[in-house]
Amino acid sequence: MRISEGVEWAAHCLLLLDWMGEDRPVPTARLAAGFELPPPYLNKQLQALVKAGLATSTPGARGGFRLARPLEKITMMEVVAAIEGPEDAFQCTEIRRRGAGADTPESALRRPCAVSTAMRKAELAWRRELAAQTLADVRAAAERSAPRVGESIRAWYARN
Repeated sequence: MRISEGVEWAAHCLLLLDWMGEDRPVPTARLAAGFELPPPYLNKQLQALVKAGLATSTPGARGGFRLARPLEKITMMEVVAAIEGPEDAFQCTEIRRRGAGADTPESALRRPCAVSTAMRKAELAWRRELAAQTLADVRAAAERSAPRVGESIRAWYARN
């Protein structure tokens, strides 16, 4: 399974919005500058976060983005689903019904195939794990490994 870089960008932006702690909306260009990302592409990820209810957007010259709710109430699964969509990662195409399996009686194919079952089981475990982790958990882990990260972020944005 491959997850797009948009998920990484979205999660980092939500953390950044929290660390910045600003009372006013943060423009896309300002968020993008902190990661040297292209603002138009980052804006697509930010709009997806708004659509998913994870961020809010204020239009206009003084507009930008804010967290829609505290990081304690945003799961990693919500971030993934906002960017990647809610569809299952594995899509069974029932190839067991082709070629050598074309003559298999329908009664033998009523149950999901073993490959599909194994993939769905693994994906469910992955989704549960992401749903169990909030962005507050991720923030805490980041702050344990870099205790002054929030302070550093605020200082960088104050200079730039």
